[in-house]
Amino acid sequence: MPLYRRSPPGLQNVIGTVYGSYLNFWRYGPAAERLVQEALARERWSADKWRAWQAERLRSQLRHAAEHVPYYREQWRARREAGDQSSVEQIENWPVLRKEALRADPSAFLAEDRRGRALFRQDTSGTSGTPITTWRSRATMRAWYALVEARWRRWYGVSRHAPWALLGGQEVTPVERETPPFWLWNKAGNQLYMSTLHLNASTAPAYLDALRAHRVEHIYAYSSSIAELARLALDGQLKVPDIKVVVTNAEPLEPHQREAVARAFGCPVHASYGMSEAVAGASECEHGRLHLWPEAGYLEVLEDDHDRLVRRGETGRLVSTGLLNFDMPLIRYEIGDRGALGKALGDAACDCGRSLPTLARVEGRMADNLVAVDGSKVFWLNPVLYGQPIREAQIVQESRDLVIVKVVPDEGFSSASVAAISQGLKRRLGDLRVEVHRVERIERGPNGKFRPVVNRLGPSERTAALVAESRGG
Repeated sequence: MPLYRRSPPGLQNVIGTVYGSYLNFWRYGPAAERLVQEALARERWSADKWRAWQAERLRSQLRHAAEHVPYYREQWRARREAGDQSSVEQIENWPVLRKEALRADPSAFLAEDRRGRALFRQDTSGTSGTPITTWRSRATMRAWYALVEARWRRWYGVSRHAPWALLGGQEVTPVERETPPFWLWNKAGNQLYMSTLHLNASTAPAYLDALRAHRVEHIYAYSSSIAELARLALDGQLKVPDIKVVVTNAEPLEPHQREAVARAFGCPVHASYGMSEAVAGASECEHGRLHLWPEAGYLEVLEDDHDRLVRRGETGRLVSTGLLNFDMPLIRYEIGDRGALGKALGDAACDCGRSLPTLARVEGRMADNLVAVDGSKVFWLNPVLYGQPIREAQIVQESRDLVIVKVVPDEGFSSASVAAISQGLKRRLGDLRVEVHRVERIERGPNGKFRPVVNRLGPSERTAALVAESRGG
């Protein structure tokens, strides 16, 4: 927004507040508190009641999509002409939807029986830099944000009505700016939006002062960003404001990050899971279990290379069918993450007393994989770094026989740490060369995040690896 960029900080706060009011209109209405209380009440539903509710909602969404959404209607028309009489109400009869199809023509996913309604447009670039556009109605927005309020706030004793901060990747001030503010105050949303792009040792005291000045009660943040602020505070022995809870989003929360944030802020730290497409969501309860939101989507886990279900507890691609958004249904949408399902509806309840199913783990992006010496793809390399005295790290595959690990070391990092990391990677990838480079900071992308695993193999090398894997090495 050109006007925003040209404005002084005070006017930027006004502009941010105006936009915050616009978002409030879409996200919260007169029934906001009732929707929150209903969401909290559903957490104690019986397994039978949950299964019946989700099954009927899923059938309705599938019928609606097949009849009224051009992209799906054309698919089913072609299948019927080819003699396929599969039921549209059975989720296993639907193909997996890749992001490429959604990017190519997002308007083809808009339900024709709902066009003409006011819809909110959501654009996100994700990790690829290629935009994904979705639309949703006020009712859908308000249903989603009731779940957010209930399970990303009320579970932890906080509310959107009290001051809170978001440490995110938006460029709220020019990147080249060297003096605060590096944030804006959205009065309508009680939100202090803080840019991760300016966070470093020299600016950390100003960030903490801003949290204190605005009496922030809770923080949402990228895991890597809030962990960095925590480390800077600990290293500099900086005075940290009283915070009730920190909730991380957008990135997996690693054990060393959780420990650093909890130690610096002296409060509980909880992970969350969600995405801009709003087809799935999850919250971490006080017992450390990540509970899925059955209202948001029907989540499946498929094999990495085939569209077949894995057994519960096994890791694979996360695929979800959205159950909130009937204006733009996404059926068996490949989220782009890998993970594993935990307890199902009907299994023993969590110690927290909620009947919500669980995600056993989320292992990050499907693209975050390296190629082993034998040509196989290897995921979930983060455990190689567990227990090591590091602040953050990035694993980069430069070629089939070279992996570079960029490490921001913590106190106690030594040659033994280097050897442990190298040996751990070789156990997973084979006998290749591993170089561990000590750096001051991992470079962030335009969205303020950094990828923990980067594969720089060219197309020919990737193809050779796939051929080798298909031949068994």
